[in-house]
Order: sequence, then C-alpha cells, then structure tokens
Amino acid sequence: MADQPLTYDQELMNLPLSSIGPCQACYIWIDADGGIRSKTKTMDKIPTEIRDFPEWNFDGSSTGQAHTKDSDCYLKPVAMFRDPFRRDPNKIVLCEVLNSKREPVASNNRAECKEAMKLARDEHPWFGIEQEYTLLNTSTKHPYGWPIGGFPAGQGPYYCGNGAENVYGRPIVEEHYRCCLYAGVKIAGSNAEVMPSQWEYQVGPCEGISMGDHLWVSRYLLFKVCERKGVVTPTFDPKPIAGENWNGAGAHCNYSTEKMRNKGGRTVINRAIEKLKNKHEWHIRQYDPNGGADNERRLTGANETSDMHVFSAGVANRTASVRIPRSVAEDDCGYLEDRRPSSNCDPYLVTRAIIQTTILDEREELVNEKEVEAAAESKKVNDKSYQKSKSMPAVQFSE
Repeated sequence: MADQPLTYDQELMNLPLSSIGPCQACYIWIDADGGIRSKTKTMDKIPTEIRDFPEWNFDGSSTGQAHTKDSDCYLKPVAMFRDPFRRDPNKIVLCEVLNSKREPVASNNRAECKEAMKLARDEHPWFGIEQEYTLLNTSTKHPYGWPIGGFPAGQGPYYCGNGAENVYGRPIVEEHYRCCLYAGVKIAGSNAEVMPSQWEYQVGPCEGISMGDHLWVSRYLLFKVCERKGVVTPTFDPKPIAGENWNGAGAHCNYSTEKMRNKGGRTVINRAIEKLKNKHEWHIRQYDPNGGADNERRLTGANETSDMHVFSAGVANRTASVRIPRSVAEDDCGYLEDRRPSSNCDPYLVTRAIIQTTILDEREELVNEKEVEAAAESKKVNDKSYQKSKSMPAVQFSE
C-alpha cells in the first residue's frame, strides 16, 4: 500500500509568534539544474529589509554547484517576500549563489542580468511573463485528471474553460494565486490553457531585475502548494505530451521601454523587432535551459507556435516569433510579445538577452564607431577606409 499524503496540524502551525521575533526565514535558491532548493533559518528579530538577512552557506556539492573537496557555497540574500505558508512575520528570502571565492557560480544567471539592467535603467524596461505549466499526477506522471493510460477528448473546450469535464486542478491554481498575492509577487492573472490540466499565470509588469525575482518566487510557491497536496506536481516541460494533438507550454515575454510606451512608440517597437530578428539564433539558445533543444520539441510551427528556425513577426499573430498586440497597432505604442521563450526558461537569461539586443548592443556599436572615428582622425585616414555593416532586410509585418 502506498504511503498516504501527510497533512499539517493547523493547530500547531497556527501557534502564535511574538510580533518582535523570533521568526523563520526560508532561504531559497536556484540549483545547477534549474530546480529550487530551500532551507530555514531562525531570525532573532523581524527583518524589515533585505540587508537584515545575513549571508548563509550550504553544501554546493549536493546541488551540483561545487566539488566535494571545496563544497561550501554562499547564499547572498537579494529579495524578500512574505511567507504565505507560515504567515507573518515569517519570510521567504530569494538568494544568489556564490562560490568559495564569493563569485557567482555558473548557474547564477541573476548576477549578469542585474548588471545589464543597471546599464539599461534609464530606459525603464518593463517585462511581463506568461508562465505556462502542466499539472502531473505524482504516481502516473501523466497529466492530472487524464484517464489512466489514455487521453481526454481533443483540445477545444479547455482554454479558459469551466466545469468538471473541462477543468482539472483548479484548487491548485486558486491557492497559488492567493499565495502570490500574500507574498507580494506581482501576479497579474491566471487562466486554463488549451491542453487539459495545463494552466497559465502572468507575472508583471516588473521593471528590470525584479521580473526574474518575482517569477522564480512564483514557481517556488507553486511547487509548495502542490507539495502540500501530495498527489500532484507541476512540470515546466515545454512539450509534456508529444505530437501535434496537444499544445506545448511557453513563457511568452512581454517587453517595453518608456519610449515604446509613449505616443509614437510603435516605431521604437519595430526597430526592436528588427534587432531581435538579426540575433534570432542566439536568442533561441538563451530561451531554454538546453540551448534550444527543449524548444525544438515545441516551436514546430504547429499548436500556436512559430518555427524555431525562421524568425517572423506580426500583428495579433500567434504563430509568429514576436507578436504585436492588436491594441498596440491601433494605439501606435505599447509593447511587444516575444513568444519564443520556453516554459522552463530562466527569466534572468531571457530578460537579459532582450535588453542586450534591443538596448545595449546599439550602445556598444556607438562606442565602437566613436573609437574608430577617433582612430581615423588621429591617423588622418580617409573616411571611406571603413564602413558600417549593412543591416538585414526589414521585418515584414502581417496584419
């Protein structure tokens, strides 16, 4: 007989704590495989800001982030959230992982993302990520609610659906939503997706580095909600059921700068899309943890996806690499939606890549051009001795 799920004794969990401390701080971090680890520290006083949390350490050899002979890694607190499971005054603390030299470990993509966001802060970049996921039965590893060894009726009634015959796992969704609101995660909405037992929630708008912070904490909260049920677990696999009968899962990234959001911003959006096109293959490598291999199963040109080998853009086109919402086309300003990131992407890599391509590359080109011009002037070289590289043809938009 299988073990039955354990439940919490709410009488014990609701034992009161002093308003001045001590309290529990749950330190969470991203491991070498993109999983989320956690451990808890007692804080003598109630923390009110991130600097109140001390650095901590852990065995990095057990998370794939260090060798056994030099196994200590450091947890550097970077963002604080309320704990919806233990309730106030307890906290959740998102951490970066540093090695024994206090340098970012290879799996710490936040450090470089933060530097990119600092360089681009005057542009006020906003992001919103649509996180899709699938609920699995922990015993069968099949989508939760699906017939054992079989399949439900075909796609059609499940997207934004209602009713027991169309919706599987809504209690998870509602509890997760409440947990995000309580914790301070900027969750914006949720809905059932096209494949049964597949769901989506949206996080944002978040400016700069906070996009990655909030999405990672939202994922942690989802795992914890499911853990407490004991019979269901989320997967962020971008194609949990193979074939064209069932949709995959993505993490569409909505993006804008202040100039894009202002009147006439459509021109800036179009320029950004052109830049994204010119680095399409590089972006594909950034948009899933296996350098594009995961997205190769998802971005086939079917099931509301683009072909990963061909860049495309269009208004209200959900088969495009980048979609311009209809309202943006009408208002002549707003944002773009990059539909290429996979559901298991690292949001730090995704947002950094977008910032690098649409903002920072151009700045580096300007610096290089000025250096070339200065060198040419000093050597009295004719201006025609060098020329700027030609850009690729303009992206053709489909209405």
